[in-house]
Amino acid sequence: MEYIPNTPEDQREMLKAIGVSSIEDLLRDIPVEVRLKKDLNLPEPLSELELLKEMKNLSSMNANTEDFISFLGAGAYDHFIPSVVSHVLSRSEFYTAYTPYQAEMSQGFLQTIYEYQTMICELTGMEVANASMYDGASAMAEAALMGTRITKREEIIISSAVNPRYRKVLDTYLRGLKYPVKNIKWDNGITDIEKLSMVISDKTAVVVIQNPNFFGSLEDVAAIIELAHRHGAVAIIVADPIALGILKTAGELGADIVVGEGQPLGIPLNFGGPYLGFFAARMEHIRKMPGRIVGATTDKDGNVGYCLTFQTREQHIKRERATSNICTNEDLVALAATVYMAAMGKHGLRDVANLCLQKMSYAKNKIRELKGYTIPFSAPTFKEFVVKTTVPSEKIQERLYSEKIIGGLNLGTYYPELKDHILLSVTEKRSRQDIERLIQCLSQVAGNVN
Repeated sequence: MEYIPNTPEDQREMLKAIGVSSIEDLLRDIPVEVRLKKDLNLPEPLSELELLKEMKNLSSMNANTEDFISFLGAGAYDHFIPSVVSHVLSRSEFYTAYTPYQAEMSQGFLQTIYEYQTMICELTGMEVANASMYDGASAMAEAALMGTRITKREEIIISSAVNPRYRKVLDTYLRGLKYPVKNIKWDNGITDIEKLSMVISDKTAVVVIQNPNFFGSLEDVAAIIELAHRHGAVAIIVADPIALGILKTAGELGADIVVGEGQPLGIPLNFGGPYLGFFAARMEHIRKMPGRIVGATTDKDGNVGYCLTFQTREQHIKRERATSNICTNEDLVALAATVYMAAMGKHGLRDVANLCLQKMSYAKNKIRELKGYTIPFSAPTFKEFVVKTTVPSEKIQERLYSEKIIGGLNLGTYYPELKDHILLSVTEKRSRQDIERLIQCLSQVAGNVN
């Protein structure tokens, strides 16, 4: 009882209230022979100084992006985060996981969410955005369900070039609904439009693609959207927010719903979370959207005010009328993205995207020249690309790790046909020296094995 602030007198009163005379009486039903009669096999307590040292030693066992050079992406990226992001995030008026239900008490936070929604709309070229979802995967799955509500159909078509983890989450969402899902094969690193045209029909509810896709390749988005609309299906694009700094927006290309992972927008890798799912759509579909939306209004005195609106969750309305049972959002993480986008501005975001493109192209061309490595796909890429190796990819990863380089993803994990293919990511943080170190290690591995 040492850590519970009850005085002996408090304890006596509580025991008396429940009709026992001692704490031992509470344990009477536990046989004596099974009770532990010795101290737990735990180390002695540490002072704060000793504990901090111990925790630092334990954390140093992790491969972190401070001590290692990372070329790993596949959905979570090592981008630079301006210091202003953590500064604003740590302010007491923002640093909370509480959802601002009481508008009169939360105008500042509600305004930041409203600004986040506005920036996401500008970034995606859409007309309305919600206050965020759990992550990119949940945003995509919710978008697919929204598409079935819009079209009143059930069949979902998704490209196999979409992040395989996202597709797993979609499968989980649909398990109880039993909606049919058709996966479209890829060819040359992009969705096979010919195969898509053979599968899509007037029964199709939604078509989901990712751009850039899981391989980093740029899809023919306009052609796929046109094909989806020709059959009355909703077109959903899973977008990279950094790529939107230089690519045409999905809204310009005619997409109905745009979702994605907001982690590149000022959010640390954090071992995979918490992250941020952004979600934007056309205004005509606002009543079908999941999650929360912050709206701007005026009070009786004519002052601008902000409040939660269109709360079509099962906590607020009848379950059978709710658009989603998603229970919360990522307001604090969305604030980080808001500060990042505000700090970078349009030109800054474009500069980051261009740096990613240029550095990725430099690394890609250098690897193409190496013996034992080829670039299997000719489709244009952004930030990521696939490398085919003649050396087992595990050996390459081991060598890179020994040189304090976090290599890319072994694609054979998700695509058996891509055994000994590695997905490499190059962000604006990678210097020429970093890339040259990668090239040198790859060259040495190929030479040593051959």
